[in-house]
Amino acid sequence: MTVTLTRTDPEGQDREALIAFHTSAEFPFHVRARPGRADMERVLDAGTFRDEDHESWWIDDHDAGRIGLVVLEDLQEPSPLLDLRLAPAFRGQGLGVVALRAVTDHVFRAMPAVPRLEGQTREDNIAMRRVFLRAGWVKEAHYRESWPVEGGPALASAAYAVLRRDWETGTTTTFVWDDVTLTD
Repeated sequence: MTVTLTRTDPEGQDREALIAFHTSAEFPFHVRARPGRADMERVLDAGTFRDEDHESWWIDDHDAGRIGLVVLEDLQEPSPLLDLRLAPAFRGQGLGVVALRAVTDHVFRAMPAVPRLEGQTREDNIAMRRVFLRAGWVKEAHYRESWPVEGGPALASAAYAVLRRDWETGTTTTFVWDDVTLTD
């Protein structure tokens, strides 16, 4: 499996494709699982796919074609946040790990000032949580009741990150979760 990233043109040739991608499929673990066309037009007009704080790329597989989309957010911060979405037809095939590694490689090669890259998902998105782990990312936080769920109670958000130094060395450094106790 060979994955490449193709920069989107959200104000031009990719506008309709971005709308179609988001409105024709369900993304059940995202805050807006199935946005409508008007929602997507507002998001596009707000610059959420490309401005000084955002950038986006199509995820293209050599054999399968266009399989998904990644959006980087908080580009003005030292640690950008990613939003990775695979089209339903390509989920569960191992492409998430390949795509996440391609995004990680791109960020650390193209953005030399970035020391870490972060992603978050709902606690019940076990598939994405496994993708993070298989790609060498480390769980760094578990934000209780922080992820809004339409029609239900908020769930926890699990945050994962990869450090540039781990990417450079091919290692995964961890830390001690419970490093302070009541008796310290």
